[in-house]
Amino acid sequence: MDALWMVSPLLLVPLLLWTSSTFAFYFKKFFYVAWMMFLALLAIPMSVVKSGGRDIENMRIIRFLVRHVKYLLGLQIEVSGQEHLQLQGPYVIISNHQSSLDVLGMMEILPDRCTTIAKKELIYAGTVGLICWLGGIVFINRKKTSDAKNVMCDAAKTMLEDQIRLWVFPEGTRNQQGDLLPFKKGAFHLAVQAQLTAPRTPNLSIPVHQKWRALLQLYSLDASSETCVDLVVYRQMHQNGAEQEALGPPL
Repeated sequence: MDALWMVSPLLLVPLLLWTSSTFAFYFKKFFYVAWMMFLALLAIPMSVVKSGGRDIENMRIIRFLVRHVKYLLGLQIEVSGQEHLQLQGPYVIISNHQSSLDVLGMMEILPDRCTTIAKKELIYAGTVGLICWLGGIVFINRKKTSDAKNVMCDAAKTMLEDQIRLWVFPEGTRNQQGDLLPFKKGAFHLAVQAQLTAPRTPNLSIPVHQKWRALLQLYSLDASSETCVDLVVYRQMHQNGAEQEALGPPL
C-alpha cells in the first residue's frame, strides 16, 4: 500500500503533462534549469582536467554537452548564414536576447574561441555560474557603469592578445515582445576599441537574430510537433569613421 502511494504521484505526471498546459510549462521549465545545472556539474571537472582552470577553450566542452538539450525540449533550430562566422581573428557577435533558452541557439553556432558577456549575478548561479567562469565568460556589473566600462575595455585588449571572439547581447536585458530594444553602445565600442588598439585587425560586428516562434508555447502540451527556432547569422558590419564618431567617447 505504501509503495502504491509513492508510485501514484509519478503516474500523474504524464497525465498532467498532456492535459494541463500550465503544469507542462512549469515542469519543463524546472527540468531545463535542473538539467543545465547537472550538465554544468559534469563540465566542471572535465574543464579542470582539460585546461587546469579558467580558459576559453572550455567553451568547447560546454558547447558539446549543451547541444543535445534542444531534443529533450522538442526544439528544431533552423540555422541560416552560419558561413558568415567562418572568419579569422577576433570579432564581436551581437544578438537579441529573449530568455534563458537563448543559450541553446548560441551553442548551436558558437564558433571556436568564442565566449560571451553576461551579468555579474550569473556567477552566483551554482554549478552554472562556476562553469561560466571556467569557460572564460566576461561578467559585468550592469548597476555600475564605470565598472562595466572597465571590464569592456579589458575585454577589448583580451580579444586582441588572445585572438578571441565575444558574443554580446546589446539590448542589455531580456525582451520577449518580438521587437528589439534600443541597443547599448558597449558592443560597438568593443569592436571600435579593438581596432583602435590594433589598426590592422578587422573591426567586425556580426549580427545574429534568434526568433522563437510562439516563445510562450515552447513548453506547451503538444508533444507531437516541434517548436521551431529561426537562427539567422547576417553579414559582418564594418564601422567607418563617421559611425565611430557617432558612438561618442570610447569606453
